[in-house]
Amino acid sequence: MRTLKHISKLLLVTLLMMSCENSQKKKASLPEQKTQKKVTAKDILGNKNYLAISYGGYRDTLRNIQPTIAELKEDMKILYAMDIRVLRTYNVQLPHATNILKAIRELKNEDTNFEMYVMLGAWIDCKNAWTNQVPDHNQESEQNKGEIERAVALANQYDDIVKIIAVGNEAMVKWAASYYVQPNVILKWVNHLQELKATGKLSKDLWITSSDNFASWGGGDKIYHVEDLNKLIKAVDYISMHTYPMHDTHYHPVFWGIEENSEKSSLQKIDAAMLRAKEYAISQYDSVFNYMKSLGVNKPIHIGETGWASSSNGHYGNRGSKATDEYKEAIYYKHMREWTAEANMSCFYFEAFDEIWKDARNPGGSENHFGLFTIDGKAKYALWNLVDKGAFKGLTRNGNPITKTYSGDKDSLLLEVQLPPIKAKVTVNH
Repeated sequence: MRTLKHISKLLLVTLLMMSCENSQKKKASLPEQKTQKKVTAKDILGNKNYLAISYGGYRDTLRNIQPTIAELKEDMKILYAMDIRVLRTYNVQLPHATNILKAIRELKNEDTNFEMYVMLGAWIDCKNAWTNQVPDHNQESEQNKGEIERAVALANQYDDIVKIIAVGNEAMVKWAASYYVQPNVILKWVNHLQELKATGKLSKDLWITSSDNFASWGGGDKIYHVEDLNKLIKAVDYISMHTYPMHDTHYHPVFWGIEENSEKSSLQKIDAAMLRAKEYAISQYDSVFNYMKSLGVNKPIHIGETGWASSSNGHYGNRGSKATDEYKEAIYYKHMREWTAEANMSCFYFEAFDEIWKDARNPGGSENHFGLFTIDGKAKYALWNLVDKGAFKGLTRNGNPITKTYSGDKDSLLLEVQLPPIKAKVTVNH
């Protein structure tokens, strides 16, 4: 009996071992389940694998005509196809930003490989901004508190998507005469958000900044060099600065004019002017960096906004500085992507799609033409190479496949490209 029991035990052990081995083989043959990695702002910013862009999905002349979730998802797929992984939004007063977050969540649920993150903007105004009363730049709007609360709620609800909160957009620069505030207002809300992080009411990995003109960060007139700005620079997790050489082709065209007697071809002259535009943007970055260092601060600076319009019937067009067309826009886009990649900076390029609500009364105004895509989904010259590569195959916007502007005819495009003015005839406009 002992021998039979012993044999039975051996058989049982053998069967168990075979069962375990088969189970392991089955597991090995199953496809791996992809789990989405935990990504933080620190991982994203300055990482060339996470291209950034400023995004508004508005397709009409009025912002109260909000893009649908389906339309936003359509745009997300287009941007994903061009390797965009981080979007910048501007306010949480309207449904737009919330709906973008919903659209991204749905796409992530549909495809675990889909990856998109957001720099969530909270709009900040002074008292009486956008009213028929005189703006009071020394007091803040009563609306700011609610705007910050909404941003906090969304950052917590979509903590897998929202990685940055930007307090204000060009909210400190003095030429934003309709709404600008003093730096103490931005400082107040940045400190508030940092306190929420410290007390566990916001993710400690969420980065807080304000996105503003280079001058507002100390890189321009000394009028901005106040103690509250210095405190703000120390309080943010990084500096988000804006630089717009295109605007200064009219307002401060020190880099823009071309030599009258030059043997270069027209395109070579334009290329040289666009290279100077890039160098001008770098000089503005350097001015902010140097001011920050003068305070004994060392933290990242990223480009929160820069762009170049493809058309203008005003200051920057053919009756002005002759700066705007798709050729120059494409050169500038290439320069900005190359420079920021080499410098390990993020660039929230402005912008993804044309938005015609921005200057609805003047369809030819430059503000309506900063997109890399037209409203109906045509890729401007900067992105023709991606169309050629088939990056947008099967994708549509407003029911239209993604095709090239000018039907892909570069000669037709170049017919509309004009030389910048002769250097001796360039004047500074204030």
